[in-house]
Amino acid sequence: MPSLKSLRTRIGSVTNTRKITRAMKMVAAAKLRRAQENIVQMRPYAYRIGDMIAELARGQDPSSHPLLAVREPKRTLLLVLTSDRGLAGAFNAGVCKATAAWLEEFGADREHVELHVVGKKGRDYFKRRDVVIGKIHTDVLPDVAWEDARLIGRDLVAAYVDGGYDQVFVVYNQFKSAIQQDVKVERLLPVFPPDHDVAEDVLAAPSSDTLFEPSRGEVLDALLPRHVTVQVLRCLFESVASEQGARMTAMENATTNAGDLIKKLTLQYNRARQAAITTELTEIVSGAESLKG
Repeated sequence: MPSLKSLRTRIGSVTNTRKITRAMKMVAAAKLRRAQENIVQMRPYAYRIGDMIAELARGQDPSSHPLLAVREPKRTLLLVLTSDRGLAGAFNAGVCKATAAWLEEFGADREHVELHVVGKKGRDYFKRRDVVIGKIHTDVLPDVAWEDARLIGRDLVAAYVDGGYDQVFVVYNQFKSAIQQDVKVERLLPVFPPDHDVAEDVLAAPSSDTLFEPSRGEVLDALLPRHVTVQVLRCLFESVASEQGARMTAMENATTNAGDLIKKLTLQYNRARQAAITTELTEIVSGAESLKG
C-alpha cells in the first residue's frame, strides 16, 4: 500500500492538474464562441459565392477557364488542416487518419500525390511516414486572417493552372457542435467536378435575366481565384472552431476524470490513515498490557 506521504503528494498533483484542465476548458470555451461567430458569418458568403459562379458559368465552355477544366486525375494535391497544439482529443488524429485512409484507397491510382500541411501536428505526423510533403504552413491557426487564406489559395491555384496537379482536395474537420466534428475530404479544384449536381444543368445554358459587366467571362476570371481563397478561409474557420470545441470537450472530460481520481485517492488516503492510527493504538494497548503483566 502506498505511504501517506506519497498519497498526499499524488492528491496535490492531481488537484493542480484539475485546476489547469479547468482553466484550459474555460479558455477554449471563450475562443469557441469567437470561432463560432466567424464560421456562422463565413458560411453564407462561402456558399453564396458558389451560387454566383454557377450563374456565371452558365453557357461557358468548361475548358475556357483553367480552374473549370477537368483533367484525368494523375497528380493530386491534398491540403491537410491540423493544429499547432495538442490536447484537443481526436481532432488532429481524425484528420491524419482520414488523409492516410484516402492515400491508401486512391493513392495507388495516381502517379503522384503531394500533401500541403497546415499545422505542426500534421507536419509531425506525416514526416515520419512515406508520403511526399510539399509546403508546410505553421502559425496560421488559431488567428486566421484573410491574407493567410489568400497565400494558401494562390499556391493551390498556381499549382493547378500550371498543370502540376489535376485535382486539389482539402481535408479538415467540419464544425457541428462542441462535441461533434466531422472529418471531410472536399474537392477544391476543378471548381466543377464531373459528379457535381449542377455541372450538367447549370452549365447548359446562359441565364437571360442577369447582365454582367464588363462581360460574363471577365467576371468569372476575377471571381474563380477568389472563390478558391474563400473556400480555403471557410475550411480554416471550420478547423479553428472544431479545434476549440474538441479541446473544450477534452479538457472537460479531463477535469471530470481528475475529480473522480481525487475522490478515489482521498478514500484510499483516509483508509491508509485509519489503518495507521489503528496500528498505533494497537501497539499502545499491547504495550500497556505487557507492562501490567
